[in-house]
Amino acid sequence: MKGRYSTLSKVFTVVFILLCIVWIMPIFEALINSFKSNDAINLNAFALPNGDSFVGMDNYAKGMTFGNYPFMKSVGFSFFITIASVVLILLFTSMSAWYIARVDSVFARIFYYLCLFSMIVPFQMVMFTLTFTADRLKLNTPWTIPIVYLGFGAGLAIFMFVGFVKSLPLEIEEAAAIDGCGPFRTFFLVVLPMLKPTLISVGILETMWVWNDYLLPYLVLDRTKYMTIPIHVQYLKGSYGSVDLGATMAVIMLSIIPIIIVYIFCQKYIIKGVAAGAVKG
Repeated sequence: MKGRYSTLSKVFTVVFILLCIVWIMPIFEALINSFKSNDAINLNAFALPNGDSFVGMDNYAKGMTFGNYPFMKSVGFSFFITIASVVLILLFTSMSAWYIARVDSVFARIFYYLCLFSMIVPFQMVMFTLTFTADRLKLNTPWTIPIVYLGFGAGLAIFMFVGFVKSLPLEIEEAAAIDGCGPFRTFFLVVLPMLKPTLISVGILETMWVWNDYLLPYLVLDRTKYMTIPIHVQYLKGSYGSVDLGATMAVIMLSIIPIIIVYIFCQKYIIKGVAAGAVKG
């Protein structure tokens, strides 16, 4: 039996290594092509940079200065939208999940199932109605679009938070109530600190989603005034639709570096939070 499990372990190791290579290849290709000339990329996108094709940091400089819209302005909008959206999602969904988990009412159950239902509704079904509604309610700016992200990100967050809250001992909250804590103090001083694993997990997942999202900002924001990084990448075009692939790859690399750093430092919390939020309840 030990020999059989050892063989299976080796097989799975090889399979997962191959899967890792498949997942890493696009990032590696974008990295090496960000240092190559546009002609070299068109000739052989999989070749490593050499003396003739290597252009150093020229593509990065070109990508940050291409067109009339400053790249750093897009970076600023992406950072603000991502941070504001994630903060709103974590704050409001954690409070909602606590209410759902602790209040046994028809309203709480209906609200919970509606949040779960929102996870399976394709975005394409609501995008036209959403665009119209966002324009009417003036939610089409970087300062207000986090409210839209709150609506779309609430389903997964509430699902994970409810499961984790149900695993917390109710006696701790009862002790806080006996000591004179009201609902707000109980949540922020007692419950919220215990939600740390799921807070980090949900925060990472929502950050990756909002930072890389292209369709929602493209439909809602006024692109003549506001561009996030994914939208900025699309507009790296010259005349007659020509695309500078080197500059595009450079900007893509600049856009994925922050999210990769966040994921590397916080990845250990993802599985822990997902398991804690999904197994219970």
